[in-house]
Amino acid sequence: MIRISHKILIVVCLLFVITGVQQVLAQADTAVTTVLTPHSSDGIFSSTASYTFEVKNNYKTRQVGKVSYVVLSEDGKRMKHDSVLINLPKKTSESYNFNVPGLKAGFYKINFMVNLSEYDDTTRRAFGIKPDDLHSQFAKPADFDSFWQNTMAELAKVKPEYKMTEMPDSAKDNRRVFLVEMKSLDGLLVRGFLTIPITKNKNKKFAVLLGLPGYQVTLGPMFGTDPDIAIFTINTRGQGYSRDVINVRRDSYIVLDLENKNKYVLRGAIMDCVRAVDFIYSRPELRHDNIIAAGGSLGGFLALATSSVDKRISFCSAANPILCDVRNLVHEVDWPFIDIRKYVNTRPGLTMDKVLNNLDYFDGKNFATTLKCPTLVGLGLVDPIAPPNNVYVMYNGIKSQKHIILFRDLGHEIGKKFNVYEGRWMRDTFALF
Repeated sequence: MIRISHKILIVVCLLFVITGVQQVLAQADTAVTTVLTPHSSDGIFSSTASYTFEVKNNYKTRQVGKVSYVVLSEDGKRMKHDSVLINLPKKTSESYNFNVPGLKAGFYKINFMVNLSEYDDTTRRAFGIKPDDLHSQFAKPADFDSFWQNTMAELAKVKPEYKMTEMPDSAKDNRRVFLVEMKSLDGLLVRGFLTIPITKNKNKKFAVLLGLPGYQVTLGPMFGTDPDIAIFTINTRGQGYSRDVINVRRDSYIVLDLENKNKYVLRGAIMDCVRAVDFIYSRPELRHDNIIAAGGSLGGFLALATSSVDKRISFCSAANPILCDVRNLVHEVDWPFIDIRKYVNTRPGLTMDKVLNNLDYFDGKNFATTLKCPTLVGLGLVDPIAPPNNVYVMYNGIKSQKHIILFRDLGHEIGKKFNVYEGRWMRDTFALF
């Protein structure tokens, strides 16, 4: 039985809860709302960037203050700023137009601030000025192409020893599922999964989507609904199901043997992707002339690198590819350079200069110049890991057929539009009508 004093306590607590809810609702009803509208759908301008910033005063009192903006370079330098004083009567709204002139080609961050009597807020966005004019001041190493030719020759000496094992969950989504194991560079065992549409046509040959992993991402079997496309997902060394020999902490992977370009983990990872293409070529049921290499983040980088060194790739799709224009990237992002600097500090005699000399051989922009296949690139304008300046430098270096899709308000991700465009372009390229 509840005592009277306990009943009173419960009532008081309920009153506090109800009062708190009423206060929250009251605050929501009296807030200021803002809408920022760029005068470009994708955030790209030919010269002067321009915006409209709408401020709506929902308070029952007049709001006095200012609206301002600050433009920052990708590395955080203050480039432009402006402000306007505002005086908003209760329950009214007003729009303010801002122009940002005089910026050279590149991408910039822009923060719009509203500071009023009873309200403060910041809206963060990004925009680009003439990105087609972006180019790196750093050339690729003179022996870049020969370095990768020698690496490919080294891989060719390793017997692949392919092994395919049909999985128990085979026939899921009308597909047969196989675990694929094979030997890659340095004799390391890597694994992947092949899913093949079930068909009554014994002579059917399938185009292939080669799915490449993001950073420390485990790739299992992928089940698509397209009856014309087989899907092969590869777990490169040290990732997912290929961690037998290389099994390190997440922050250690990107720096593994970074002091030696001939042993660096990404050299082997790229060759694992090439070995995956070798496997595709070994299978009679797979089309050898219709292969798309696709991935995001590290997977986007691997797609670019593999398509560059292995001309058997027919179509490259890279979303938010990391490690582009590395020597400029070092000043613009925290990761992976936080982990790289820690690594340098633990290795006597190793310097950032030597690291950057090695990373020149693993720079997306240097792979881009020798791409021959159609290439699709996607990026978010507020990406803190694969910044648009650096990705666009890489993109401008591509000489083959290409297309880029920008996501004005996204970070290290891409929207559905990219996947839809990728699917349509792939079917057109592979003549899958």
